[in-house]
Amino acid sequence: MNDQTELVHYSPDYLFQLMNFHLPREQAKYTSLPKDALQVSKGQHRIVILSNKDPAGFFILTRTEKVKRFTENPCAMLLTSLSINEPFQRKGIASAGMHQLKKFIKREFPACDEVVLSVNKKNQAAQQLYEKVGFKKTGKTITGPVGEQYILQQLL
Repeated sequence: MNDQTELVHYSPDYLFQLMNFHLPREQAKYTSLPKDALQVSKGQHRIVILSNKDPAGFFILTRTEKVKRFTENPCAMLLTSLSINEPFQRKGIASAGMHQLKKFIKREFPACDEVVLSVNKKNQAAQQLYEKVGFKKTGKTITGPVGEQYILQQLL
C-alpha cells in the first residue's frame, strides 16, 4: 500500500490537475472524468485521492435520494465516479485510497454506517479492487449507462 496516499475534500487548489485527468478508453466508458463531475449538488461531496500531495484520483460520495436506488439504509452513502489519472495507475493508489475510505468516512461523515456503489459486470478490474478492499456483492443488480451493474456494499 502507498504510504503517501490520503483522501481529502476537493479544493480549488486541485482544479488544474483534475481538469487534465486522462483515462484509457476502456476505463472511460465505465466512469466519469473529474472535469465532468466537479459540479455537485447538495448532499454530494467531491473527494480527491492525493499521492505525495498530488491529485491522483477522484470520486464522489453522495447522500441524496439517489442512494435509495442501492440500499434501504438511510445512513448509507453512495460512492460514484472513481477514477485514477492514467500516469498514477498501477501504483496501488486506488487500493490505498479505498483502504482509507472507512476511516475517512467515520471522521468526516460520522452518521454514515454503510457505503454502496455499482460496478459494471464487464469491469473486472474495478470489481477486483472493490472486493479487495472489503466491498461485498449484495446480490442485487441495476442497469447502468453501459449495461448491467452489480451493487456492492461495505458496512462501516
